[in-house]
Amino acid sequence: MTPGLAGFVATGDDPHAWDDSVGAALAAVATEFTVVRERDGDPARTRRRTWLDTFDWRLHKVGLTLDYVAAYRGGELRLAPSAPNADTGAAGSAAGAGSAAGAGSAAGAGPGGAASTVQPVTGWTVARPHLPSDLPDGPVAAKIAGLLAPRALLPVVTVTATTTVYRLLNEDDKTVARLLVEQTAIPGGNPLAPRLAITEVRGYQAQGRRAARLLAAVPGFGAAADPPFAAALRALGRRPGDYTNKIDAAITAAMPAPRAAAVILLRLLDTVDANVGGVLKDTDTEFLHDLRVSVRRTRSALKLFGDVLGLPKAELAFFAAEFKWMGDVTTPTRDLDVHLLDFARMADGLAAAKPDDLEPFRGYLEQRRRKELRTLARALRSARFTAATRDWRAKLTAIEAGHPGTAGAPARSRKAVKTPRQTGPIGTLAAERTRVCFVRVARRGAAITPESQPEALHDLRKRCKELRYALEFFAPLYDWAAYGKVVGDLKRLQDCLGEFQDTDVQIGEIRALAAAMLAAGEAPAVTLLAMGEVTAGLMVRQHAARADFARRFAAFADVDGQRRMSVLLRGRQAGAGRYP
Repeated sequence: MTPGLAGFVATGDDPHAWDDSVGAALAAVATEFTVVRERDGDPARTRRRTWLDTFDWRLHKVGLTLDYVAAYRGGELRLAPSAPNADTGAAGSAAGAGSAAGAGSAAGAGPGGAASTVQPVTGWTVARPHLPSDLPDGPVAAKIAGLLAPRALLPVVTVTATTTVYRLLNEDDKTVARLLVEQTAIPGGNPLAPRLAITEVRGYQAQGRRAARLLAAVPGFGAAADPPFAAALRALGRRPGDYTNKIDAAITAAMPAPRAAAVILLRLLDTVDANVGGVLKDTDTEFLHDLRVSVRRTRSALKLFGDVLGLPKAELAFFAAEFKWMGDVTTPTRDLDVHLLDFARMADGLAAAKPDDLEPFRGYLEQRRRKELRTLARALRSARFTAATRDWRAKLTAIEAGHPGTAGAPARSRKAVKTPRQTGPIGTLAAERTRVCFVRVARRGAAITPESQPEALHDLRKRCKELRYALEFFAPLYDWAAYGKVVGDLKRLQDCLGEFQDTDVQIGEIRALAAAMLAAGEAPAVTLLAMGEVTAGLMVRQHAARADFARRFAAFADVDGQRRMSVLLRGRQAGAGRYP
């Protein structure tokens, strides 16, 4: 669509009224133009259009949309800016309105002239996930592969789009503009509101804008504020960006602590549940990563403020043990994922050995992962996992509603269940407990010297995670700017500690895997030598992280760092709006 020329969408909810509105629009432009259907006598062209993104909306987050339009033979991937009105639908190229282009060419422009990128593809199965490595070579793949990894592209929503093009002729019977009418529906669902757009013809821009003004005056149409993608999602009860692994719990400083704690824990449980399906299907490795992070956050939350929930200690201990089990059962698969995700980096870092020398190691890792994934899948499908998440949700839902004694308690014993003790507002609790976490990090970090054992840094990393989670749990209560400064310093410290610990763990695991491969007779000598070189490279990275620790810790916990934390906690109700 021409930059700056708005599209129009039918208003109201009655499809019959939409048909009348389209007829009125054609009649309106006919008052000043001769309206001729493009390729008069041919049926309007209908194509199936599917929008794609990762589960966590990585393309949407950077302002892009990707869709696949099926054709008789093959189809095309189209990457475009996702700003409103950047794309009025499949009308341009699907209807032959002059915007179709070859591979890598501009297929229309978005706001500010940002061009779409079109890549013809064959043999594309849109219904299944596609990892970045599965994308066919071309300009679209070149632009998005780095944004996606390691996530898979998934079909988000599909519509069938029927586009009819009308030529608008002046008194000399010259085409001065085109009117595009797109009617869409979700397969198996209701039709969506039809959309209209005017495309200009070079040299006749004034006539095109006149036609657009005529459309704007037609009752039953309004400016298309949302692109077709958003409208199709809305029809399914969804919206772009509706999944995130962030803890965006809706809490306020004045909210009673038990209720706020339940809201936070329910948000974490939602994330666990949302990712189970992707783990079982092995869609991509980030499903397991997000699930594990939410399990770890839940365990930290129970330590931090589980006591305010008002549950009996034995019951709280039971759920804490269940979430520990969930963490333990996911660890082997995730550890193997880390090795495989880092494999290309390991191979590229070889100097004496060749990357091909590591291939038996890759094969061994993949074999082990398949076995561990089967074990993990059994656990996630087990009655134990189902009961734990179901009962936990019931408990939290009751606490959020202010009825903690009714969740899952036998009828005869409900009278004996005590309500939660009053703990005051969550704002006060958040400041107190976050401060304790910070003091613990500051003291343990200050005690670390160059002679300290690795275990001291490992323990500090755990304390840093607890502090980071505390800050994330209560982020809506804090001033945005103050929160960003504290979390930024903490994140840099965590990255340093994470590099130290992760390399230490990988070194130990590679040695153990080498021994296992040797025992199984699956370790050629060149592979063992290459694995030894990888281990040496990991040790170099580990030593670099250890040398950088003192600087990172000082930046977080020195006098200025303590002042920033104090400002954050004292001004916890000052901020408004979203947090980073």
